[in-house]
Amino acid sequence: MTANSSSRKIDIYDTTLRDGSQGEGISFSVEDKVKIAKRLDAFGVDYIEGGWPGSNPKDIEFFDRMKSIPLKHAKLAAFGSTRRPTTTAETDPMLQQLLDAQTPVITFVGKSWDFHVTEALRIPLETNLEMIADTTRYLKSKGKEVIYDAEHFFDGYKRNPEYTSKCVAAALDAGCDVVALCDTNGGTLPNEISKIVSEIGARFPYGKFAIHTHNDAECGVANSLAAIEVGAIQVQGTINGLGERTGNANLTSIVPSLGLKLGYTLSCMPRMKELAELSNFIDEIANVPPKTWAAYVGRSAFAHKAGLHVDAMRKNSETYEHIDPILVGNERRILVSEHSGASTILEKVQRDNSDLRKDSPETKEILKQVARLEHEGYSFEGAEASFELLVKKATGNYRSLFELTGYRVIVERRGGDKEAITEATVKLRVNDQEVLTVAEGDGPVNALDSALRKALAEHYPDLADIRLTDFKVRVVNAKEGAAAKVRAIVDSADSSDTWSTIGVSTNIIDASWHALVDSIEYGLLRESARAGE
Repeated sequence: MTANSSSRKIDIYDTTLRDGSQGEGISFSVEDKVKIAKRLDAFGVDYIEGGWPGSNPKDIEFFDRMKSIPLKHAKLAAFGSTRRPTTTAETDPMLQQLLDAQTPVITFVGKSWDFHVTEALRIPLETNLEMIADTTRYLKSKGKEVIYDAEHFFDGYKRNPEYTSKCVAAALDAGCDVVALCDTNGGTLPNEISKIVSEIGARFPYGKFAIHTHNDAECGVANSLAAIEVGAIQVQGTINGLGERTGNANLTSIVPSLGLKLGYTLSCMPRMKELAELSNFIDEIANVPPKTWAAYVGRSAFAHKAGLHVDAMRKNSETYEHIDPILVGNERRILVSEHSGASTILEKVQRDNSDLRKDSPETKEILKQVARLEHEGYSFEGAEASFELLVKKATGNYRSLFELTGYRVIVERRGGDKEAITEATVKLRVNDQEVLTVAEGDGPVNALDSALRKALAEHYPDLADIRLTDFKVRVVNAKEGAAAKVRAIVDSADSSDTWSTIGVSTNIIDASWHALVDSIEYGLLRESARAGE
């Protein structure tokens, strides 16, 4: 291997569909796997490991489906293991299932730690070497690109480097294309990775090596980068680090680090701006809440809160950002809280209020209101629409759309009813008219939302395009028990955007009402602004 040539081409091997699906709570359907494979191919990864066709009917069906779905760039890999100790490669049914998948690449796992050979397989060490070599020769004879997944490589090397090296030699000498050096237990540290990969590369200068790490010591990404820097030509991992236990090496961190920071050549570089979108796509299909703090792609990755930071950012973004977020499809966000200074407020509002200055009375008033409201339990970090309404009121740009006269919510459950019945009454003044509406709903929030919409629909037809998409409640001061304040967050959307609003009260219905009103006002005011009213 040649080390430290930053223009080297590095292959990206994605195993989200196999290793990623082994994460707790992750279950991909066949249709899910097909969608993910297409998306990974479009992004530009070089290899897509689709699963183990010999292990379950779902993976067999997936590979059958993929026979009629051409990939534009990526090579599809089927995953299996060495032939069994009591068979030959030609007669092993599992290897035949791998070949039946008709993929251009076959990756097979084999033991490389003598402890596992003698204790898990309970076979002679020499027999394991024969299994690796025989499996490689047979698959190569069928015209396949073959990758040997050297399981527990680093643990084995640290304890018996001679035997682990013999396992690598068995695969390479039999014609293996790439040996994947696996930190299966995920406990190896970056300094060890660099040392061992360098040594194995020097020992086998004719070999090509991949790095496959797990994240049990929180070093999956660092270990992968360390191996590449000393000569590995392929990196294996999963999108968002999905995987068993604490997960696999996270490709959404590895890929931009390799391409944007270290200057390696990657096939996916032209699509790097789609990285955040890809990350969200995988989380959505996996039904996993996105990690807002995830490096590069998380919603908070380029979010700035402290006033001093924002002040510096306004002068030069490099003061607190290691890359331009646009490069990975993310965006800069300025958070508003009691820690905010005038610079934070200016950064947030000057797009719509270009005359606002740091020492303006309006700026001072906004800061004062934010501090007061956050003391009461408000948090504008996840409710930027409520903050924008606050700014409009402080700068004189707010136009009241309706005035609340009163509301009432009744929750009733009769003896024979299986579920409680919720009814909301809303009384408003709209355009100098008094409007009274009543609506039932699935719970108080839904009933209030329905009654409010009923009251406003005739006056604001644009309301039909605004919908509530999520509703969350969090206790602000849990020590107060049932008398604690609650924070209600309402997420809403129209045909072009999404936004969040907040309400706080000791009464959960009242908190929800404030968040609902903000949500609808914000959406309607946006529509008016678009129409130039």
